[in-house]
This record gives sequence, C-alpha cells and structure tokens, in this order.
Amino acid sequence: MSKKLQTYMQKHINMDERELELLNTKFKYATFKKGEIISKVGDIHDRVYFVNSGLARSYLINAEGKDFTWSIYFNDENSDVINLFIVDYDSFITKKPSSLEIEALEDIEALYLTYEDMDFLHAQSPKILLFSKIMAELAYTYLHHRVLDSQTKSAKERFEKFMKTTPHLLEKVPQYHIASYLGITSIHFSRLKKEL
Repeated sequence: MSKKLQTYMQKHINMDERELELLNTKFKYATFKKGEIISKVGDIHDRVYFVNSGLARSYLINAEGKDFTWSIYFNDENSDVINLFIVDYDSFITKKPSSLEIEALEDIEALYLTYEDMDFLHAQSPKILLFSKIMAELAYTYLHHRVLDSQTKSAKERFEKFMKTTPHLLEKVPQYHIASYLGITSIHFSRLKKEL
C-alpha cells in the first residue's frame, strides 16, 4: 500500500498494524498510460482505483457522439477538493453496466481493490468497513453539490468555484473537457477565463 493511501486512510480512521497488513494483502498495483481507456461504456465496474499519481476523467457520450465530462479524478496537494477514487460507483454497487467511459489524461499509478476483496476486508475489520462508509458519504456529498451547483449557480459562479478549488487542473486538463464538466461551451469558458 502506498504512503499516500495509508496517510489518507489514517486521516479518517486510526488503523492498527494488523489492519494495515490486511489491506496490504489485498491492494494491487496498476498503471495506465496517457490516453489509455481504463473502462468502457457497458463494462461492469468490479474494481475501485485509488489515484496515487496522475489524472483521469470519466465521460458520457450522447447520441450524436459528443462527450460530456462527468468527473475528473486526481490526487493533488494543491487542491482544496479531492477526487481520489476512479470508479463508476453506481455500476460497482449494483453490478450493472456503466454509462461512463474512463480515460487516463496523464500516466497514472494506482492501487485497486476488487469488489470481492472489499467485501472480505469489510468482514474482517469494522474500521475498514467504517472507512468505506465514510468514502461513500463523501462521494454522495461531492455529487450532491455538483448537481446543486449545476441547477442553481450561473456559469460564472461555477467557473469561479472551479478556479478557487482546483486551479491546477486548468494547466493539466484540456479546456473543452473542463468546459463540459462545468456545463458550459468552450467559447463561454474562454470568455470567463479572460475575464478572470
């Protein structure tokens, strides 16, 4: 298990050596190259990836073939928010095909757990189960605020919030991906960027 993951988990739950060793037996290492598709539409997500380094995005594709960024996954100490786990959580918990495609925007180093390994860990340790519960709650809160923002904030307010919480992504993620993530056109995004 990476130091980053251990530090992050210990922030939420104080685990003992036995629990950390148990986690070490189940987490596996994975890498993805920039541009690589991590999962396709229709795949059933049976793994959850912790981003140790790198950047990914998930997106939806409409009937005309246009894609819309659903989420951006990263692990960056310069950010006010985090999105460390690459997964279509709905597909992961329901075992239904995913509506999302996920691609690496940079080379990625990640650690992952399978659904079965997570179930095993939950049965072995109440603390690990509690950690998973906290992560599910944080994921829900993240999505809840995203939906509220999209329905109640202006494009300018959404852009300003993005710049306040994750300005470093502006240098790493193509502008049109950020624009679709914020629900605005690339032209509008450029205008807001110039105004700022």
